[in-house]
Amino acid sequence: MIFKLALRNLTRSPRRTFAALMTIALGSGSLCIFNGFNHGIMNQYKQNTIHARYGHGQIHEKNYRNQVYEKPWDHWISDWREMARELKQIPHVNHVFPRVQFFSLLTNGKVTVSGKAQGVDGKEESQFFNTLNIEQGVNLSDQRDGILLGQGLARSLDLKVGDRVTLLTNTVYGSMNAADLTVVGIFHTGQKEFDDNLFRIPLDQALRLLDTQKVESIALGLDSDHAWSEVAQAILSRWPNLDAIPFEVLDRVYYQNSVDWLKSQFAMIRIIILTIVILGIFNTVSTSLLDRKQELGNLRANGDSSQDVLRLLLCEGLVLGLLGGALGIMGSLVIQKWILGHGILMPPAPGLTRQFHVFIEIEPEMIITAFTLGAIASFLATFFAAYQLSKAPIAASLRSV
Repeated sequence: MIFKLALRNLTRSPRRTFAALMTIALGSGSLCIFNGFNHGIMNQYKQNTIHARYGHGQIHEKNYRNQVYEKPWDHWISDWREMARELKQIPHVNHVFPRVQFFSLLTNGKVTVSGKAQGVDGKEESQFFNTLNIEQGVNLSDQRDGILLGQGLARSLDLKVGDRVTLLTNTVYGSMNAADLTVVGIFHTGQKEFDDNLFRIPLDQALRLLDTQKVESIALGLDSDHAWSEVAQAILSRWPNLDAIPFEVLDRVYYQNSVDWLKSQFAMIRIIILTIVILGIFNTVSTSLLDRKQELGNLRANGDSSQDVLRLLLCEGLVLGLLGGALGIMGSLVIQKWILGHGILMPPAPGLTRQFHVFIEIEPEMIITAFTLGAIASFLATFFAAYQLSKAPIAASLRSV
């Protein structure tokens, strides 16, 4: 009954009701769009980096990443072939990528530069690491003497697809070793530090150059971004001498710190938007209640208590909040699908060298949060405006014109 009366009261002043609804709708919709924008940025960065560099996580010998060793290869994984077969039996594990990383010199006969080598199983990795953005040539696959170069590294050596390059490095025993390789492709991830230093070669070639049969790490590709904790638990129960490190930790500086920063930023923006919404509704409701002062006095004179009047006004505010929040959410979904459906072209972010499209990714919890905050803001604004008026003496209310 009280909700029907609240709805009828709201229809008596459609202009003010519309203004309040639009204030709430803009606030709720803005929160939803902004949160979806932040989520879209970090989710797209996450997918790009998972499928270009780390996979969903990596396995190392215990404490390997937390210490610096004079001879790191003494702490590499030795029985990795058998381990890889067992890892593929763990639920959610689709791909297993044994890897070694080492620093090396590259020369084209005229120019010599240093770079960071990554020995990989090219055939296996080409199925998963699909966001390297191969600008020239092809991805490293089953080419035994192939090399895949970062864009900056290729420019430094003035190399193109089909050119030969000599790789010089030390074995784990300290002697010099070399290999003549052919450039099969050039990639560009947009991360300058990565593109200027890294190159990939076949794992067998890397092991021969280093004169070892150990691998530094094993990266994993899962069937779900949310399955790492389950997989890590299975790995640690089977191999307690290993560390299973998720993507978020491997890329903490760029990804996790950015996520934490954006969450703090969103919390601040949320406070600002809610403050604006509350003040806007407070102004609209206050004006409306002053015009209805005599009406409220009549309700009190006819036997309604101040609590009854306050309850009615709060119900009106809650109805406004629910309707305005729903309008805001529907508006944000329309904007997401029809107006910004092709994403927003953004300039290069700090540390990147290329533009990228950001897609608004609105999740169900964002909709619930924005809708709830809109309703709460309307309820609080109505309470602040109505409390004193509901307590006013009946005679004073009836004398108002």
